[in-house]
This record gives sequence, structure tokens and C-alpha cells, in this order.
Amino acid sequence: MKKLLLTLLVLVILLFSFILYTFASTGYFREVNNNEDYEIIAKIPMKGAEDFTISYSDDFMIISQDDRAGRRNGKPSQGALYYLDLKSDSFMPKKISGDYSMSFYPHGISLLKLDSAHYQILVVNHARRHTIEKFELFGDSLVYLATYRDPTMISPNDVVALDKDSFYFTNDHGYKNKWGRLAEDYLGIAASNVVYYDGAYKEVASGINYANGINISKDRGQLLVASPRGFKLIFYDIEKNGDLTFERDVNVHSGIDNIELDENGDLWMGSHPSLLDFAGYAAGKKKIAPSEVIKVTDGEVVESLYENDGNVMSASSVAAPYEDLLFVGTVMDDELIVLKKK
Repeated sequence: MKKLLLTLLVLVILLFSFILYTFASTGYFREVNNNEDYEIIAKIPMKGAEDFTISYSDDFMIISQDDRAGRRNGKPSQGALYYLDLKSDSFMPKKISGDYSMSFYPHGISLLKLDSAHYQILVVNHARRHTIEKFELFGDSLVYLATYRDPTMISPNDVVALDKDSFYFTNDHGYKNKWGRLAEDYLGIAASNVVYYDGAYKEVASGINYANGINISKDRGQLLVASPRGFKLIFYDIEKNGDLTFERDVNVHSGIDNIELDENGDLWMGSHPSLLDFAGYAAGKKKIAPSEVIKVTDGEVVESLYENDGNVMSASSVAAPYEDLLFVGTVMDDELIVLKKK
């Protein structure tokens, strides 16, 4: 009887420890303070503006839009890319014309300037099968170029072009089955990865806790990967053959999502302070989820610039400055928010 009681006690302690670890490691106990340093100057109607990227040289933004809440609730609608002229004060994005004959549910995007006349856009597309779509952008019109699909695209989240013929993408999960994914999400099993393409696909980084946003440093020498489940920003050195060498990681104390660079090369990220609250919100079980904007300067100085408990915006996923403005996109909200420091 004593052995049975002791065994039960040990199991209870282990279960309690697991629950405590899950809550603590996902930011559940963190207090999110509503930041009053910024005021909202515009709310751009757009369901699920999860990712965007800015061309500072030509003063425009490309927005990836997909109504994830509608799709979750059995009301799917075609997603799209939008063009926002940042020199205009109207904040009225224009849907980019082009070939959307494919099923198009865009996620992470990458913008690469090819010459003075046009850009290349790569987009993660969650249609029947995960793919990456390649376009050229002429003004505010798209020309479809190619679709990339491969078994290495287990759960692609974000993509970034190294040059016009090669790119990296993240898989935010390493397992395809439900139980494996639950273990990654709640036990913190590090099974996600980064894949490189230059005509062939190869895994170049592994053992990441939910590899999410990805970008390349201003000098093009390092790859930056967001690990929200680990509350880390990971730096890899890019080798000549596209391989990656781990350089360091930085604790950002929040579940960072997409990574954007400003004109100085500093890093800006929309972030989820509480991953459990975000999971409940994404599943439709919670009405709001907290938001945060993180800035990393010189690759090591971490600042929390903006926090909100979810009443202003829920589940911020991307953020970037333009002049004296701060743009913030979200996973499932109905608006893209434009802030200005008071």
C-alpha cells in the first residue's frame, strides 16, 4: 500500500510539474501592461493581415491577407496580396491584380528587389497542399512565375529569398500527426527546421522550437529565425553553399512571430506574450489574445516597444516602422493597425 501511495504521489508531482512548466514556458503567468506611448491613427480593414514587408527604397508595403478565422469556422474565402502606397496618407491598400486562379491562402512572404523596375515575391500558400508561389511585381501588378512543392514542406510558415534563384523556408512543426504536433506545442519538443532551395531541397537547420518567421540580415551574411516556443531569436551564419552554421540565440522573453528589418537593419517583430492565450484565441475559444512589438538592435539589445492585452489588437504577428509610424498586423483580427508615438 505504501509503495502504491508513493507511486501515486510521484505521478501527481510529475503531472503538476509538467503543467507548471507548460504554463511558465509559454508566458501564461506574464502580466501584459497596456502601452500608452502610442496612439492609433488608422485601422485598415483587412481580415488576417498576418504578414507584410516594406520596401523602404520605393515607399510601399506588400501585405499577405487570409481570413483564417473564416476558414476555421467553415467559411473559407480566397486570400490575396495587397499593395499599400506609404507616401499616401489615405492608408487604402489596393488588391494586387494578377493570376489568382490557383487556390490561394497566403502566409509568410518575401520581397526581393531585382532591378529598378520590378521585384520578386515569394509566398507560402496553404491550399490543398503546402506550396511556395513565385511572382514578379511590376508596379502593383503580379506576374505568376512558378509553384514550388516538395515533401520537405511539412508545415511551411515563412520564406525569404537569398537571391532570385534560391530561398529558405521554415517548417513550424516537424511532425505531421496530431500527437507529435501536440508534443511540440505543449511539451516543447524541438522538431521544426529550416530548408534551403537552390534547385534542390535540403535541411540546413533542425531542432528548433516552432521555427516561425525568417529573414536575412542587412549585410546578407546571417539568417534570422524566430522560435516563439523557445522565446528566442536565432542567428545562423550563411555559408557559400547555402548551409547554415549556428552563431547564437537571443532570449526575447516573448513568442516572436514574423521578423522585419528597418532601414538601419534593426529587427522588428510582432509577438505573442502568452502562447496559451494565443492558442485559445486561434482555436476560437477565447475572444482576445495579447499583443507585443519587440525590437532588437545591433543583434542583441531587446526592447518591448508596445504591449496590449488584446482589447486593441489580438495576436500581433508582424510589425515594422515607416518614418514616425508603426504598422502592426495580426493573425486573425479584422484590421491592420497604424500607430504613432505620442
